[in-house]
Amino acid sequence: MNRQPIPVVVLAGFLGSGKTTLLNHLLRTSRGTRIGVVVNDFGSIEIDAMKVAGQVGDSMVSLGGGCLCCAVDGSELDTYLDKLAQPQHRIDVIVIEASGLAEPQEMIRMLVANENPGITYGGLVEVVDAAEFDSTRTRHPETDRHLAAADLVVLNKTDRVDTAERSRIEGLLAELCPGRPVVAADHGRIDPELLFDRRPWTETRGQLSFEDLLSEAEAGAEAEGEAACGHVHAAYQSTEFVSDQALSPRRFIDFLDARPPGLYRIKGYVHFGVPGHQEKYEIHAVGRFLRFTPLGWERSEPRLTRLVLIGSGTDTPALLAGLDACREPAPQNTPPEAMWGVLRYVWRPEAESGPEDHAEPGAEPVL
Repeated sequence: MNRQPIPVVVLAGFLGSGKTTLLNHLLRTSRGTRIGVVVNDFGSIEIDAMKVAGQVGDSMVSLGGGCLCCAVDGSELDTYLDKLAQPQHRIDVIVIEASGLAEPQEMIRMLVANENPGITYGGLVEVVDAAEFDSTRTRHPETDRHLAAADLVVLNKTDRVDTAERSRIEGLLAELCPGRPVVAADHGRIDPELLFDRRPWTETRGQLSFEDLLSEAEAGAEAEGEAACGHVHAAYQSTEFVSDQALSPRRFIDFLDARPPGLYRIKGYVHFGVPGHQEKYEIHAVGRFLRFTPLGWERSEPRLTRLVLIGSGTDTPALLAGLDACREPAPQNTPPEAMWGVLRYVWRPEAESGPEDHAEPGAEPVL
């Protein structure tokens, strides 16, 4: 069975940063996406935003919308991930809410070392409390190390600081985690598309499911709150790129290595056309995290590169110009070794995966 692995996104941040609020927002706005949730914390978690879930204790529950929530310690992580990855659950993405005192790098190591071919590491999102940023760094000096390991930083609770303070914190973050995208948010409201793809509300034309009706009602209620403080999507820009020419693997990797900090997400499919590498390559990038997955072309499917780039404050003409420069008119003449940069980020189910197989641009080879 050639089933793609389920991405596992780690949501980290110290106590009170707003991880649970952000998680609730993702669950509310997931639409048809089935999210598996692992809560690595002590005690229980109240998913009050999910009206059908009510109170979720420290056991696994299955909801009609497909959300599975469980409280778990680190030693049990592999067991729960194995359960969530079972095909009957039809999970699309797994989000781990790490304990406020967890070491994100340890969780990354665990995920990268996990031998289950049904899952794959999907990036580290570090949530920061803008109102308590300085005091958090004082109480927890390891904050700086955690930020350096992040692929994407969410600067939460920006509604509680003024413009000057927010700019100061963003400047510090640029020093502490250079090149890492920083998404500003209040009440944890970020676009789920920055972390994972969302399914349509309904996959077939027909009667709306209960989940659709619930999502529609909650989306309307949330829109009222967003109207007062600016729409949650207003700060994001989407750039689309389509090419019927193959892309040069070397130039494309150079483009990715130099992508601006405001570029949060890249998704889509890339056609390289290099001899021996004729597959289409699905690309998944969250912040600085990057993964390619080779897939077969559907019968009669055109050999195209299709990309969507989501960011804030990005220069769309510059992004398109950079991608245009990646076009390769004669891919058949490209030597196979030109693919080595791409293959560094490839997930292959038949390969033994190690930390070096999931390295990030500019990161240490072993996490």
